Amino acid sequence: QVQLVESGGGLVQAGGSLRLSCAASGLTFSTYAMGWFRQAPGKEREFVATSTYYTDSVKGRFTVFRDNAKNTVYLQMNSLKPEDTAVYYCAARLNGVRDYRYWGQGTQVTVAS
Repeated sequence: QVQLVESGGGLVQAGGSLRLSCAASGLTFSTYAMGWFRQAPGKEREFVATSTYYTDSVKGRFTVFRDNAKNTVYLQMNSLKPEDTAVYYCAARLNGVRDYRYWGQGTQVTVAS
């Protein structure tokens, strides 16, 4: 069984930092590309970042990195803004395919002003 489990969300003040983790199991981690998405209340899910591409709104503030030995991908979020408030999801896709196949349950990030 494939599982992606996000953790690290919580409540932070604007300007603060959080590091989200996504632990993968049941798959060969190195053969999958990992991405981060988020969904704010009343809005569509949006792409946030991979290790090679960041949406404009998070460039310079967010960083994706992975530890293959731990089957874990991280999203380091710095200089957080209230508009970053959302449920954050990690997702996995096979290298070379377009669509993400597996999704985590999400972790809530709330940024207070």
